[in-house]
Amino acid sequence: MSRFTTIFWDVDDTLLDFSYSQKYAITKCFQSIGREITEDMIRRYSEINDSYWKRLELGVITKAELLRGRFITLFQEYGIQNVDVEAFRSEYQEALGSIFCYKENSLEICKALKGRVAQYVVTNGVAATQRNKLRLSGFLDIMDGLFISDEIGAPKPEKAFFDFCLAAVKEKDRSRILVVGDSLSSDIKGGIQAGLATCWYRAEGTANESGYKPDYEISSLRELLQGVESWG
Repeated sequence: MSRFTTIFWDVDDTLLDFSYSQKYAITKCFQSIGREITEDMIRRYSEINDSYWKRLELGVITKAELLRGRFITLFQEYGIQNVDVEAFRSEYQEALGSIFCYKENSLEICKALKGRVAQYVVTNGVAATQRNKLRLSGFLDIMDGLFISDEIGAPKPEKAFFDFCLAAVKEKDRSRILVVGDSLSSDIKGGIQAGLATCWYRAEGTANESGYKPDYEISSLRELLQGVESWG
């Protein structure tokens, strides 16, 4: 009998390829303001965006500051002026939620697990954006529920986020709930602090220098499917 009855899935760069959607969205928005964007600018935006999300996880900034600030920083670095930041932000979020790319065979993995374990999304992404991506990609029909930080009022890895999730799910034995995600500072840290089992979906070439030690580590989602049956 499997140890785990419940999986908490991260979305971006775990179930879905965030870089794919991000590149599409930022390129579309630059086209809308009549400017070209280079691969270097896309790479730099990704770095800026990551840094803002890290600061949100640490509680240094608010979600509102993140959503606008990343673009303000990008525009300042490249000397881009006279842009309506709020309109740009709004178009970006809409575009980000309108397109998706699966990480490996993530949809098939979740379909294979359906009925064997309860599956929930745990995400810090913008609610409307995430809901639309999950609907378009088919995950909305598979998951037993969605936990989105916008709607909870606290982001991963905060205790309040996981307390809300745990109060809502049927399984109350925390050792039987597995958090699966790519972020050591969000998914793994939050899961450990909540007393849950954790599985780090490690990108190729990534080293764990965080100080947070996951219970399991995978480089392929197929390993997760096999592990759910044998771990424990």
